[in-house]
Amino acid sequence: MSRLALRTPQHVLAGGLAVIFLLPLVWAAFASVSPQAGTAQTSGWGLGNYETLARYQAGVGRYLLNSVAVSGMTVVFTLTVALLGGYAFAMFAFPGRNALFLLTLAILMVPYATLLIPLYVLLNDLGLQNSLVGLALVLTMFQLPFAVFMMRISFEAVPRELRESALVDGCGNFRALRHVLLPAVRPGLVTVGLFAFLAAWNDFITPLVLISDSDRFPLPLAVANMRQQVMGIVDYGATEAGVVVLALPCIVLFLVLQRHYVRGFMSGALKG
Repeated sequence: MSRLALRTPQHVLAGGLAVIFLLPLVWAAFASVSPQAGTAQTSGWGLGNYETLARYQAGVGRYLLNSVAVSGMTVVFTLTVALLGGYAFAMFAFPGRNALFLLTLAILMVPYATLLIPLYVLLNDLGLQNSLVGLALVLTMFQLPFAVFMMRISFEAVPRELRESALVDGCGNFRALRHVLLPAVRPGLVTVGLFAFLAAWNDFITPLVLISDSDRFPLPLAVANMRQQVMGIVDYGATEAGVVVLALPCIVLFLVLQRHYVRGFMSGALKG
C-alpha cells in the first residue's frame, strides 16, 4: 500500500500530461470525420474531408511526396555529417577541438528565423532557391548543433578499448567506425534521425520563406494555405484532416523507434 501511495502522484501526473498532449490530436481526428456545416462532410460520419484534402490543388499525394523527400534528405544529410563530426570530436585530439565544438553549439543561441533571409540570398546565388534540395540543406544546418552534440556523447559512452582493439587488429579509422563503433552508437543515430525527421516534417517557416512554387510545397505549408479560402470561409474539416495526415507518420515512427530513442538519450545521460 505504501508503494502504491508513493506511485499514485506519479501516475496522476503522467496521466494528466498524456491527456493534455493527446486531447488535441484526438479532437482533430474526430473533427476530421464528423459532420460540420460548410465542409464536405455535412451529414453523417465519413471521409468527405479527406477527399477534399486529396483534391486540393496539386493533390495531397504531391505534397506528401514533397514532405517525404525533404524529410528523407534532411535525415540522410544530418546523420552523415553528425556521425563523422561526433566521431571526430569524441575520438580524436586536435588543437582547438573544444573551442570548435563550443562554436558549433553556439549556433543554437541564434534564432533560426534571423538566418532565413541571408540563406535565401545564398541559395539564390547557388541556384538552389525554390528547390527541395536547398530546403533540406537549410533544415540540416539547423539540426547539426544538437545532432553533433548527441553523436559526440554517444561515441564517448562507448569504451575506448573497442576502437583501440580494432586499430590493433589492423582496422583503419573508417573501418573501425563502420564495423565496430557504428553498431554501438545505433541508439544515438536513431535519436538524431528521429529528431531531424520530425523537425523537417513539421517545419513551416523555412519552406514559407524558401519555397515559392506551390507544386513544391511540403504538406504543412499546403495545409496552412487551405485556411485561406474565398470570402474568409475556412474549411475546418479539411484542415483537421490535414492535421491528422501530418501527425500519423510522426506517431508511427515514434512508437516503432521509442526503445532506441530512449536508449539514445540514456547513453548520454549515463555518460554525463
